[in-house]
Amino acid sequence: MADKTKRYWGFVLADMPAAAVAAQAKMQEDAGLDGLLAPQLYSTPFIPLAAAATATSRVRLLSGIALAFTRSPYETALAAMDMDRISGGRFILGLGCSVRTLSEEIYGMPYGKPLEHMREVVEIIRLVIGKAHTGELKRYDGVYHKHDFNMLQWLAPPPPLRTDMPIWIAALRRPLVSLAAEIGDGVMGHPIWSVPWATTKIPEAIERGLKRGGKQRADIEFQVGLYVAVSNDRADAVNDARATVAFYAGAVQYEEYFAAHGFREEARRLQEGIQRGGFAGAAHLVPDEMAETFVVCGTADDVRKKIEPVWEVADSLLLVPPTYALPPAKIMAYAGAIASTFYA
Repeated sequence: MADKTKRYWGFVLADMPAAAVAAQAKMQEDAGLDGLLAPQLYSTPFIPLAAAATATSRVRLLSGIALAFTRSPYETALAAMDMDRISGGRFILGLGCSVRTLSEEIYGMPYGKPLEHMREVVEIIRLVIGKAHTGELKRYDGVYHKHDFNMLQWLAPPPPLRTDMPIWIAALRRPLVSLAAEIGDGVMGHPIWSVPWATTKIPEAIERGLKRGGKQRADIEFQVGLYVAVSNDRADAVNDARATVAFYAGAVQYEEYFAAHGFREEARRLQEGIQRGGFAGAAHLVPDEMAETFVVCGTADDVRKKIEPVWEVADSLLLVPPTYALPPAKIMAYAGAIASTFYA
């Protein structure tokens, strides 16, 4: 069972039948995990979480993340209310910006100024959840979204299970962390965060946001995600971490984050390498030091020791195996090593 003094999160994916998703969710709940999340990349987060809800009764269920700018905020609010009913009030709406390329080029949706856009999306979602069923909601005229809700009085939408459903916001860099603390109920740290980033840079950003929002630290939950490669063969773990680091460091929008760690030139080489042959082909450009900065590698004892300082600032942890360019069997082996190290 998981250490009850430390709250851990697991994850479920949509690339398997519903029975397998449900079994995976039930196994993690039985292991004592505090919650489960599902990402949005090649699927939406809501469908696998709905399957997980049918097989569990205690764990919280988090969209981690639902892309905030790729669908109407009204539709996102409806999906969140559906999930909350299905799960019996265990759902948390996790929202994120992701990168501009994903929103604009793949989804074909406007990205805009992400801080301003996120603030507007959260405001609309809260209005819909809190007031769509009361007849009070009439119009919303924002910079990115304009809604006429007057017809809702004829549709008579049912009330949500909770009008105060929690909304968490995912962030990589400090300005969005501050916004998340200001307007959200939780802050979700990006798994590519380094341990020093989470422990020395982020707490100040959270405090700034809390101060702007007139809130206390206890008013939000701070979840830190970390990539972890537990292995008795450290060199093998470092090598397996390279492609995951390359995937993120190759994004132009993430360059400043890697530069803040002293890896600007490496990030630029990776951007060029990925343009030529994809992140897997560029993985060899990630030096050992860079791989170990962003993926915690080592034996079970080494990894536990390295991440222990994060508990001084975090309320819960999401520990993720490196996944990019690795075969499923190896990913599952790393996931099993995380489970045996931290949950068993």
